[in-house]
Amino acid sequence: MIFFNAFWVGGLICVIGQLLIDLTKLTPARIMVLFVCTGVLLGALGLYQPIVDFAGSGATVPLVGFGWALAEGVKEAVNQKGFIGIFSGGLAAGAAGTTAALFFGLLGSLITKSGDKS
Repeated sequence: MIFFNAFWVGGLICVIGQLLIDLTKLTPARIMVLFVCTGVLLGALGLYQPIVDFAGSGATVPLVGFGWALAEGVKEAVNQKGFIGIFSGGLAAGAAGTTAALFFGLLGSLITKSGDKS
C-alpha cells in the first residue's frame, strides 16, 4: 500500500505541475520556483510532514519535497545552532539532492550527444 500511496500522491503533484504548464502562461522555471516555495511554506507551517508520512517518496521526491527538506533543515539547524542555523540549515539539508542532480546531470552530458532541437 505504501507504493500505491507514493505513486498516486507523486502523480497528483505532477498533474498539478502539468496543469500549470498547460493552462497558464507560467514558464517551467517559474513553476519550479512555485513548487519549491510551496514546499518551504507547507513545511514551515507543519502541513507537509503528514503528507510525507503518508506518501513517503511520493511526497519527498518532487520539487515540493525539496522545499520541505530545506524548511526542515533550517528548523533543525536553528534549534541546534541558533541564528546561524538560518543560513546553514537549508544548505546542509539540500546538499545530497543538489549533489546528486549535479552528478547525474554531468554524467548525462558525458554520455549523450548534445545538439539543438532541429
